[in-house]
Amino acid sequence: MIINHNLMANNALRNMNINSNSAAKSMQKLSSGLRINTAADDAAGLAISEKMRGQINGLNQASSNAQDGNSLIQTAEGALNETHSILQRMRTLSVQSANDTNTDDDRTQLQSEMAQLEDEIDTIGNTTQFNTKNLLDGSMSKQVKDAVANINTSAVLKNASGAITDVSDDLSDLADVNGNSLKITAGSTVEVSYVVDGKTITHIGTAAGVVGTDVTTVGDLTKDDFGVSAAGTATVSDGKLVFTSVTAGLSGAIEGISIVIKRADGTKNTDASNALSSFAETQSAKNVKASDGSAILQIGANMGQNMNVDINDMRSEALGVSKLDISTQANANVATKVIDTATQKVSSERAKLGALSNRLDHTINNLGTSSENLTAAESRIRDVDMASEMSQYSKDNILSQAAQAMLAQANQQPQQVLQLLR
Repeated sequence: MIINHNLMANNALRNMNINSNSAAKSMQKLSSGLRINTAADDAAGLAISEKMRGQINGLNQASSNAQDGNSLIQTAEGALNETHSILQRMRTLSVQSANDTNTDDDRTQLQSEMAQLEDEIDTIGNTTQFNTKNLLDGSMSKQVKDAVANINTSAVLKNASGAITDVSDDLSDLADVNGNSLKITAGSTVEVSYVVDGKTITHIGTAAGVVGTDVTTVGDLTKDDFGVSAAGTATVSDGKLVFTSVTAGLSGAIEGISIVIKRADGTKNTDASNALSSFAETQSAKNVKASDGSAILQIGANMGQNMNVDINDMRSEALGVSKLDISTQANANVATKVIDTATQKVSSERAKLGALSNRLDHTINNLGTSSENLTAAESRIRDVDMASEMSQYSKDNILSQAAQAMLAQANQQPQQVLQLLR
């Protein structure tokens, strides 16, 4: 028998320590709920889990970013709703002023309200903010390197041989989209009206077939023959009459083009007037803007996962209703078309913002789903299975107690040596 080395006690102690350490680890996992508490628990699993956590946190923040972006868009769209209401009132005033039952004094009062409404459009444009960020004053619009001239395009027009192909086509040959002659005959009067920088300009000339005429062709509609410097040039594209403003930028924009044809007896040629006045703005005037003010919304967890939100200038000058004059019947008629164009611009901007808002709603839903799925995946890697770990802990705890009992027994074995020494 050997007493210098109590091998049985050493063996029992070693096993007891092993079981105690294993039980301690199980207790740590059970108390934290995590399978991986330190890198030693699962080095690769820890690295994967931390990467997933970064993605999850990024997705959750991206969802918050998208919600903030949606709030910004809704703020701008809500303000434009009021701008729409103002434009509707302005249109009502212009239609009212176009009625000759009004006196000059009446129109003066109408003009006064019109001016106040224009000021309010500017106030909305200058003061609508989200988190102190201006939304409608043009600061959030895209970069414009060179001033842009606006373009107005008419419906398709025809002549005797088909769609008009050149500005040299005679007015007397013009027909509407269905091929019906516009009946612009000799002695007819051509009256072209439009608004530039708030001022209504009217050109009046005599149509083809009269000695000394100044309006014989499509191209003559904007020439200096009217006695006023032309604000735009006329061209023909795909059978459509196109007016392009001579001066680029907002101040040179041509708004509310109206062409009225009157017969030799002074009566209005309604068919010809309607056909020639069917213009829609196909390119808006823009001033130079040095930098891109578009808002960048970070709507993903990683670099480059973003979307741009730009909002055009929605103040009165950009809409073409600045300094709009309705003090006369003729001016009020043209103003109605100008306001219609402005209303369309606001409608287009609101439609764009509405589409962005709907997109962000889907983005938020997708981010929530992605975050949920990644959280589940990360949980499977990092979290402990409580039932399984509890079984492991119970086993280790029992073994530790058994080893402790055996250590006590092993420590009793050297006592047998004393019996031999008696």
